Amino acid sequence: MIGKRGKKMKNILLMNKIAKVGTDVFDRNEYAVGDAVENPVAMMVRSAALHEVEFGRDLLAIARCGAGVNNIPVDRCAEQGIVVFNTPGANANGVKELAICALMLASRDIVGGVEWAKTLSTDVAKSVEKGKSAYGGCEIAGKTLGVIGLGAIGGLVANAAHHLGMEVLGCDPYITVNAAWSLSRSIEKAATYDEIYEKADYITLHVPATPTTKNMINRDTIAKMRDGVRIINLARADLVDAEALKEALASGKVAAYVTDFPTEATQGVKGIVSIPHLGACTEESEDNCAVMAAHELDEFLTTGNVKNSVNYPNVQLPVTPGTHRLCVMHKNIPNTLSYITSQVSASGINIENMANGSKGDYAYTIVETKEKVKDETVALIEKNENFIRVRNI
Repeated sequence: MIGKRGKKMKNILLMNKIAKVGTDVFDRNEYAVGDAVENPVAMMVRSAALHEVEFGRDLLAIARCGAGVNNIPVDRCAEQGIVVFNTPGANANGVKELAICALMLASRDIVGGVEWAKTLSTDVAKSVEKGKSAYGGCEIAGKTLGVIGLGAIGGLVANAAHHLGMEVLGCDPYITVNAAWSLSRSIEKAATYDEIYEKADYITLHVPATPTTKNMINRDTIAKMRDGVRIINLARADLVDAEALKEALASGKVAAYVTDFPTEATQGVKGIVSIPHLGACTEESEDNCAVMAAHELDEFLTTGNVKNSVNYPNVQLPVTPGTHRLCVMHKNIPNTLSYITSQVSASGINIENMANGSKGDYAYTIVETKEKVKDETVALIEKNENFIRVRNI
């Protein structure tokens, strides 16, 4: 499809309903956006499962409107030269507010009390006063909250809990400088997760689901916790071993578990409050995620710059007017950079600027030139088995 400016339109396929404020980011003279476009160069997705989807050769990027990417085959995308973006921090405030709610739900049997109150039909006021003590609980003020993961969400939760009168202990071995600066100076830093387990009355999880974090809350770690600990998991179901948790609830070791990720294993268990994945389910969060995702795609498709990718390195190079770009995805092995520069130089084209980065097995390089790199040079690079995809912008 050709746009009004005579250029081939870039098709963006929507795999879920995406907030209009996000899709409006795309210039309709350059992009065709919808849920039925063919041969897309990019996809926008929220919860749709893509593991069984076959991706066309034209697909350059997938943007997840949210933080978690377990519904996307990230490794396969990397192998095919498809950059996967997420939107860290865009939904942080919505999840923070639900975490504060979860603290209250873990402290008092509010859900049980509400359900019981619905059953009362006669002499309601008297029945309430007589039976309310069965649904009481404790206050959070003065209690210790352990925050595991101090990124965009965990940091906000830690600060908010402190303002609500809690003693807050946080641990994050991978905390960024910006995240550290955002923390209140009153937040105590724990050296290890074990310190959290030993000292916290409440524990809230804010880490991604990875092979290393799967079942991080298990029989061994629960054994290290205080008796009557209350656990909040608004991150991912896989972080908690459900069978170990149910045993701990039955014994009283764990007083309550609030999760935003119900599973068959946690349904109908006394002491578990299941929330239907509402963490980022606010109008504001959905708008923020959609806008961030759209900007990430537009920037990548237009300039080759990568920001907030989960499978390729973040590489950004300021655009110099009147220049062209060679954007190369390749394996993270020696001599690939020298191969790119030698091929460009051999074609008689001078390199003005260059940026490179690596992430695990993969790397990404942007080469900026005044003249557009010749097609035959691109073909030579593409022929090398160590190169995955080459874009000539």
